Amino acid sequence: MEPSQSTSVLAPVERELLLSLARRSIGHGVGRERAAEAPAVGTLPQPLRAAGASFVTLMSGGELRGCCGVVEAFRPLAADVWHNAWASAFADPRFPPVEAPELPLLELEVSVLSALEPLPAATEEQLIGALEPRLHGLVLALGAQRATFLPKVWESLPEPARFVGELRAKAGMPGGPWSPGIRAWRYTVASLRPGG
Repeated sequence: MEPSQSTSVLAPVERELLLSLARRSIGHGVGRERAAEAPAVGTLPQPLRAAGASFVTLMSGGELRGCCGVVEAFRPLAADVWHNAWASAFADPRFPPVEAPELPLLELEVSVLSALEPLPAATEEQLIGALEPRLHGLVLALGAQRATFLPKVWESLPEPARFVGELRAKAGMPGGPWSPGIRAWRYTVASLRPGG
């Protein structure tokens, strides 16, 4: 696997390839208990062979239908999108598995993450000051508890304090005063949508 590189600039053909891989993975996954083997990446453009982290979000009728991914790169970006598309459709514990009649109705978005950037988190105010709403995704961790919000979540949680508070709750962290043990990272995403 080739070294990871910046994913902020993907050529249109590379974007279309990732969206196509995600759609194919979901199509192949109907009725299966695990993802099909990812296609060989050796002939794909270099940015898709490089290590990359992604999330795949599925919407149906304007409602969330599944969203799974990883925040740290450990496999080729193309393979990551392939596996996360399958997981979003069939292994998101919040939803029943996607069924064949739903496939034409699914709206798909692939989010390609930048590398995680550690943030000082001595106080919640300090953390909020390092975030730019709508641009940054955020990862919070405390011991084994860990959760993330993609930048898209700013659309429903535009107030920074609430964004951070809801992410703490998602991670199962106690409310109240900021714990000095909380670690934080920010990241950006390249959002890929059909026709976008």
